[in-house]
Amino acid sequence: MNDEGVRTVQSRPFPPVVRETPQVAALRLEVRGFLERKIRAGAFNPGVDTWLTRWDEAFSRELAERGWVGMTIPTRYGGHGRTFMERFVVTEELLAAGAPVAAHWIADRQIAPSLLKFGTERQKHRFLPAIARGECFFGIGMSEPDSGSDLASVRTKAVRVDGGWTVTGTKVWTSGAHRAHAFFALARSAPQDTADRHAGLSQYIVDLRSPGVRIRPITSMNGDQHFNEVFLDDVFVPDDMVLGRIGEGWKQVTSELGYERSGPERCLSTFPLLAETIETMGHRNLPHHPDAGRYLARTVGLHHMSTAVAGALERGEPADTAAAMVKVLGTTTEGDIVDLADRLSGDGGSGSGGGGGGVKETARLTELVSAGILQRPGFTLRGGTNEILRGVIARGLGMR
Repeated sequence: MNDEGVRTVQSRPFPPVVRETPQVAALRLEVRGFLERKIRAGAFNPGVDTWLTRWDEAFSRELAERGWVGMTIPTRYGGHGRTFMERFVVTEELLAAGAPVAAHWIADRQIAPSLLKFGTERQKHRFLPAIARGECFFGIGMSEPDSGSDLASVRTKAVRVDGGWTVTGTKVWTSGAHRAHAFFALARSAPQDTADRHAGLSQYIVDLRSPGVRIRPITSMNGDQHFNEVFLDDVFVPDDMVLGRIGEGWKQVTSELGYERSGPERCLSTFPLLAETIETMGHRNLPHHPDAGRYLARTVGLHHMSTAVAGALERGEPADTAAAMVKVLGTTTEGDIVDLADRLSGDGGSGSGGGGGGVKETARLTELVSAGILQRPGFTLRGGTNEILRGVIARGLGMR
């Protein structure tokens, strides 16, 4: 409050942007060159939303062999002990190229940092080396049917038994659960306190091959499966697979979501589509439109914002509000890119002559547009809806 009793907004809601060092810039070029060679060799075709939809375990292992998975995991746990900024440029280049990284993405993005922060030594030594080798894959067991973005309303229950806990409930929209080895499950370990809905929640590391686990696919309109519904029926979780402290699940999940919301996948999932759209315009097989330049400028701005959050995480500074801003602005831009490409390809996708790639180029754009349209509804939902995150931002800025 100021002297007049008026609530003021923080003057600096965002951490400072960190400049790339020569070492980090060299790493970026190394990764970019590697990906260009893989594309030319036909190892993969650039896609949209590939951190969610393109599962390629062999590609993940190849990245791991190069030291590009588990980069920030300390060497004593089988990682590479590199900086958040080094990891950031690697993930940016992978996303910008539309590489198939879904297999290791969640484990590398948020499971590993959460284990480092909240896990026991036994848990760290069991999972982190395998994550860094690209051999251990995780999902996230947060969302539930009818709960939306209100995680405090979870109905999955954990009951104390001899030697551990039994977990019962349903998780939904669980990416990769049919292929992953385990997931972090948020469950209510104590009756809900009407005065504090966030109390009594805990996290458990659930082996997805355990008795009592049933996984049902949620098939997309194009026939792909990456989402799942996971049913837990008295699934036993031993005490040594409790993540962190009993009753502190909400605090842990909030910290974990900072990694999920702030990464470059929140603004680069459709970058291959934007790049293809602009290139097709350059070859005069699409009509020029000023929004292409606007969205490219937005993407550059989001790059700097996301870089700033990565720097804050490396320094151990809180970045929840900034991460929510990146997520809201980034996913909105991703959807705008899809809308623009869809509109332009419908208006002039067959081309008007020009000098470029012609039919082959237009077919590639059409494929990317189709994928973008299918994925678009999820952009502003996953990781928290934009409506919920605007509330997070407002509270973080001291607004009411």
